[in-house]
Amino acid sequence: MWKTVAGLMFGMLVSAGTLAADLTATEMRWLRGVWPVVAFAKEAGMPLDIVVQPQPTPDVAPLGLAFVEGRCKLVLSMRGNPEADAALERIEPELLDAALELMAAHELGHCRRYLDGAWYDVPAGFADGSSSASSPQAGVASADTRAARREEGYGDLVGLAWAGRHHAAQYARLHAWLVRERSTDRIDGSPHDTLAWVALAQDKALLDSGSMFAAAALLWTRGLAAGN
Repeated sequence: MWKTVAGLMFGMLVSAGTLAADLTATEMRWLRGVWPVVAFAKEAGMPLDIVVQPQPTPDVAPLGLAFVEGRCKLVLSMRGNPEADAALERIEPELLDAALELMAAHELGHCRRYLDGAWYDVPAGFADGSSSASSPQAGVASADTRAARREEGYGDLVGLAWAGRHHAAQYARLHAWLVRERSTDRIDGSPHDTLAWVALAQDKALLDSGSMFAAAALLWTRGLAAGN
């Protein structure tokens, strides 16, 4: 994800201007960037809330998603969190809004999977790739890691599908940016080791058909078939 949450919750229908007195400049910048995706979710009838954590949240992803009582929570964890600004600084200025939308669409992919009751599941006909482990506890951890990696791969493909539909002229650069992000400090087999799926989406045409969720699922399944 770009995790559990508690904090200050704002309804999706409240304007960013109304929130200005309560939010930091960094939070406002992220919110402005992700707002097209939030608006899309609202139009699609997806149960999405925005949560801004008011306490310091170092070492947490600035943008994440939680699922609580049937609703998706788009979580901003940015106070006392240097990564919130560092993530913005790593993006070329002319790509900033499009990249923030890609990140938010990634989280919306997680939301879709939760709403479909499919979180951590694999499609019919696939196994999760688990193998014998030295202990039951190790096996559970390994299975969870594999499942988390699959979900992150699907989220990345949803983000790229959004980018292809809404920022077609910048798609190649956005794809290259995501490759760089996923390559930095990459740990083989970790949840954010999603390059195998991202590589499948170099040609945006592969994500053009149907809804962005369905298009991502088709390419995601292709990755699963290849052993990812």
